[in-house]
Amino acid sequence: MALGLYISVPFCRTKCTYCNFASDVFSKAVFERYINRVSGDIANSGATAQQMGGQMDRTVDSIYLGGGTPTVLEVKQLERLFVTISQNFNVLPGAEITGECAPGTLKPEMVEALSRCGVNRVSLGVQSFVDEEATAVGRLHRRKTVLEDIAALRTAGIDNIGIDLIAGLPHQTEESWRSSLQQTIDSAVPHVSVYMLEVDQDSRLGRELIAGGTRYHAHFVPDEDLTADLYMTACEELEKAGIRQYEISNFARVGMQSRHNLKYWTRQPYVGFGVDAHSMLQSQSGAAVRFSIPDSLEDYVAGKPLQRTAVDRSAALEEAFFLGLRLNRGVDLNELIAEFGEDPVLDRSPVLTELSDLGLLQRDGSIIRLTSRGRLLSNEVFERFLVPAS
Repeated sequence: MALGLYISVPFCRTKCTYCNFASDVFSKAVFERYINRVSGDIANSGATAQQMGGQMDRTVDSIYLGGGTPTVLEVKQLERLFVTISQNFNVLPGAEITGECAPGTLKPEMVEALSRCGVNRVSLGVQSFVDEEATAVGRLHRRKTVLEDIAALRTAGIDNIGIDLIAGLPHQTEESWRSSLQQTIDSAVPHVSVYMLEVDQDSRLGRELIAGGTRYHAHFVPDEDLTADLYMTACEELEKAGIRQYEISNFARVGMQSRHNLKYWTRQPYVGFGVDAHSMLQSQSGAAVRFSIPDSLEDYVAGKPLQRTAVDRSAALEEAFFLGLRLNRGVDLNELIAEFGEDPVLDRSPVLTELSDLGLLQRDGSIIRLTSRGRLLSNEVFERFLVPAS
């Protein structure tokens, strides 16, 4: 089965207050050493896969350059990554090649480089089209910048553009959220991702909210109920515009779903390179093997070992449930029975019944899928599949 590749570039111009990713602001002097290391890992990927006990196909049909902000790299550094990939993998014609970009980093020479490297899809981290909201969380762009970047990409022949939005940012209201949604729809991009603000200890804003403080505009963050309402408003308005939800956080026009991200949710093989990158391959013994790279630049550069997790058939079935249920199309129980056997699947029947009674899951023949309420409470739903049914 063709492989997906993920390349992590953990460098940013500024660290947004809500960000809980393994990315940060680093000196440009670090960039070259990092690219050297990642390029070496790509070249040695076959040996790494074997060491981890995975079976790796060299044929690639999707590449995702994520971050961080990959477009803060020098053009020659970006090009080196793609050259190294082409030297070590067979990238199929028509492969989906995505680059994540922060608005304002797409200088003409970078747009030209992306096109030259074969990038045919760009994901723009907009988060909000309202300048006050973007500024409050440390974003450096303005609404005008985003529109200029979209125009520049289209001029370069890159029409497959996605916009990321976050519901629950400081100062956000129903009115301002609808303004961001309308601007997104008016831009005619084919893909939109909508995330609800995560409140946890891994971001400055999250820690401040938990502490009940006022730094980072924390006292202007909408409450959970309003944030949930904003998410539901996005589902409704994007659907009306023909941008249909296909995954909890992702919406697309017909035929424009992210092929790379679908690999994650349908348990197809992928390999990640760079800080905090994850991989999943079919195992030489068992169902699959997952392995991940350290989530700090310091540990990665120091050569800290990869974290390996063997996935047996029971764990693979759990994954098939909670990853598959992220998709609006849901999970086909008959397909699971064909892959894992009847008894292991039917053992989950009490869980399915309980979730259905709670209005979190609906069933249509052999297909089960989350309800609208189930998507809002998806983490609670997925946890139920991590405990063997009694």
